[in-house]
Amino acid sequence: MKNGDRNRPPAGDTNDSQIIAHSTTAAAKRIRSTPSFKSCAGPTGELKLKTAKNILSISRLRIERGGTVILNNVDWRVQHGQHWTILGANGSGKTSLLSALTGYLMPTSGEISLLGHVYGESDWRELRKKIGLVSSSVRQMMADEEMALATVASGKYAMIDFWGRVTRAEKKQALKLLRQIECAYLAERPWQVLSQGERQRVLIGRALMARPRVLILDEPCAGLDPAAREHFLQFIQRLGQQKNSPALVLVTHHVEEIAPVFSHVLLLKDGGVLTAGIKATTLTSRNLTRAFETTVKLETHRNRYTLKVR
Repeated sequence: MKNGDRNRPPAGDTNDSQIIAHSTTAAAKRIRSTPSFKSCAGPTGELKLKTAKNILSISRLRIERGGTVILNNVDWRVQHGQHWTILGANGSGKTSLLSALTGYLMPTSGEISLLGHVYGESDWRELRKKIGLVSSSVRQMMADEEMALATVASGKYAMIDFWGRVTRAEKKQALKLLRQIECAYLAERPWQVLSQGERQRVLIGRALMARPRVLILDEPCAGLDPAAREHFLQFIQRLGQQKNSPALVLVTHHVEEIAPVFSHVLLLKDGGVLTAGIKATTLTSRNLTRAFETTVKLETHRNRYTLKVR
């Protein structure tokens, strides 16, 4: 942002990208400060979006810190109309990949582009607003007394504990989003009284406030009981089927959470891509056995999955 932007946070404020960066492994925590960027913003500070075949494109991405290779030779493309699931065992590189996407884990080599803008050549501070993020790290930092309407409205600036003035137009848009996520009745309820499922939906509304083109759901079912999880996944199914829905990216350990709306799967192992592609051919017992290094059997029932360890 430009220095004159009224919404520039004071020292100590935290944005979503910083939160996920702080949740990386110990090796990945050695994060360099954000580099200089060439400006691709218009006179109002809004990024001039390009028309691109790929919403998100990653080529030969490598991240190394202190002699430890965190990600190596990662290639991944997300095209219009696709919804992806990222699967992998602990330590496979999922969190580090998300940190790189949000601009706080600097690549050692390779290229990341979003909507045709290349990381390091475009103003990533503006561009990352087009990547919505819903994670437990964000959830744990919300103010107990903040009303759901204010939580959603603050998402326009991807900022926790937003200190700027929320305009009438922003409140109107936030209420519209609360209706879209089926939570209009929560508008005047404080964060501390919301259930875990309600909090996840409100955070999705918050992420949608910035009109993202990619919406990352980082283990969104963590902490939900079985009934709440199923209701939440049904909601995600409806969200992904909506016209002009952002590309959804679900990060999970559990195949049971992969709703039918997710069309593609990226399997990570040891910081690299094990396999990626259409769900029907990528999500197999053989590939999951390789990913988790134990013999498993994938079973399908009514377009949902279960995994049995042999």
